[in-house]
Amino acid sequence: MKFQLTGREKSELFGEGVVTVILLLLLNMSIYVILKQIIDINPYLSSEIFQIKMSLTFGPHNLQLWSWGWLFIVFMLVVDIFIVYWRLIRRYRQMQLRHVIAELHYIASGHFSHRIPFTLSGQMQRVVESVNALVDSTINAMEEERKIERSKDELITNVSHDIRTPLTSIIGYLGLIEDKQYQSEEDLLKYTHTAYLKSKQMKSLVDDLFEYTKVRQTDAPVNISTIDIGAMLEQLGASFELEASKKQMQIEVTTPKEPLLIEADPEKLARVFNNLISNGLKYGKGGKHIYLKAHSLGEKEVELVVANDGEPIPKKALAQVFDRFYRVESSRSKETGGTGLGLAIAQSIVELHHGYIYVESDEYLTSFTLRLPVKHADFVKPQNP
Repeated sequence: MKFQLTGREKSELFGEGVVTVILLLLLNMSIYVILKQIIDINPYLSSEIFQIKMSLTFGPHNLQLWSWGWLFIVFMLVVDIFIVYWRLIRRYRQMQLRHVIAELHYIASGHFSHRIPFTLSGQMQRVVESVNALVDSTINAMEEERKIERSKDELITNVSHDIRTPLTSIIGYLGLIEDKQYQSEEDLLKYTHTAYLKSKQMKSLVDDLFEYTKVRQTDAPVNISTIDIGAMLEQLGASFELEASKKQMQIEVTTPKEPLLIEADPEKLARVFNNLISNGLKYGKGGKHIYLKAHSLGEKEVELVVANDGEPIPKKALAQVFDRFYRVESSRSKETGGTGLGLAIAQSIVELHHGYIYVESDEYLTSFTLRLPVKHADFVKPQNP
């Protein structure tokens, strides 16, 4: 919307223009009268002006000045027009600034969704755009701060809940032992064994939580070295063969014949694949295969896939699987002892490598796909698969 003055401001601007014109006319008349009197009482000056007037001619017909007064009037008229224009423009810009300040006060009073609606000309428009951009960035920063606070509250709530559950069991069973409420040594061993398992569950949660907070830091250390990602997948596949055979599953690794070299932190990247393969073995019920694949996407990017042919992930859960503490089925997490942080840790590690990860799942295959830059300094832009 283009800036427009109010009716009152237009009247104010018109009145100031009229006053300025009147004052300039009075000043011109005063100067003219004074100059005329000086010339009239000074014959020498009058003679000089006459000679100058006679010596000046204009055009092909040698026109001469009829009177010095007309020359003075024309000159003063030009000066007056310039002064009036300058005064009105200056006053107009002051009114624009007054409107901008009023809009700023309105925003500062708590109306953060409001923006300066009008457009101005010249440098004032840059001020308006800067103000609107500043308000936008401030609102974004405030919203980001609220999200961080909500995230912290949610983290504390989830950690408290997940620690309290096994801790309650531990205290309960140790309380039975403390009060000697057991009938035999077999009961005693049963109680201590249950407390031990719950303690391991708590330790697993604390370890995962520590790892998650560590990799979530933007300045988390990353020990970059050149690795053959194909050879790493081969080694990981071999290390999980025994566990896969217990689940009646096979691990199939597909990699290029030539070494597939990338710059990455091998320890952190191995943690990503450990989490993904472990999830496939735990949750891929009814599946027979875990697929590990790696191939190049040109000179700057590689694609890595960890897939299984077990039960698919429900569509409504696909957008949340990387959220911390999210579990597709709470009963399944109790059975497997998962903390709900494995995929969140994997995503954070991939982001530390300037890559991204996404999941696809249907009745045939559940695939976690990673895109990583060949050079750690290269940033890979996320794309919708």
